[in-house]
Amino acid sequence: MVKKQAPETIPVTVTFLEMTRPPAQYASLPYNRQIALLRVRNIPVHYYRYLIDRVGRKWHWVNALRLSDEEMADGLSKPDRDIRVLYLDGAPAGFFDIKQHLPEATELAYFGMMDHATGQGLGRWFLSAAIEAAWSYKPEKVVVQTCTLDHPAALPLYQKLGFSPVGQMPEVVRPMTLEERAAVIARP
Repeated sequence: MVKKQAPETIPVTVTFLEMTRPPAQYASLPYNRQIALLRVRNIPVHYYRYLIDRVGRKWHWVNALRLSDEEMADGLSKPDRDIRVLYLDGAPAGFFDIKQHLPEATELAYFGMMDHATGQGLGRWFLSAAIEAAWSYKPEKVVVQTCTLDHPAALPLYQKLGFSPVGQMPEVVRPMTLEERAAVIARP
């Protein structure tokens, strides 16, 4: 049996977006759904790795996975982090991670949903909830970035909800093999 190797690198275009004022209104919670959005305090490293892996696997979210447990724990323990997990029918379905580490901006560092939650009309409400959470810190602007590896609906949805592109930059992503992912996720 031949092992499938991840490509060495994948070229991507990163798009930087910002929103300079809060939206006039936020999307309503979808009806007839069992949905919860909970802020996580003192998130365990293993659970954050699980969220990053399950939400970002198809999109090659590998940077956070490559951090050591100590590096990740240090970042997660900072008081400027706001991590919220979306639950659908009682199971984790997505998350967002807000960082307030920039002097004039709040960054929506991670935002996404797991496969079982996509295509159910939750994305607009969920992103709206993330934007509302980011603006609750009273920044001058909210920033986010996406790239050409992210879900094809990501950039249009950011723009529909009020973000404007302010720049682009080419980068490369070094994907993880399944073996690498398994080793990271299975850490004790």
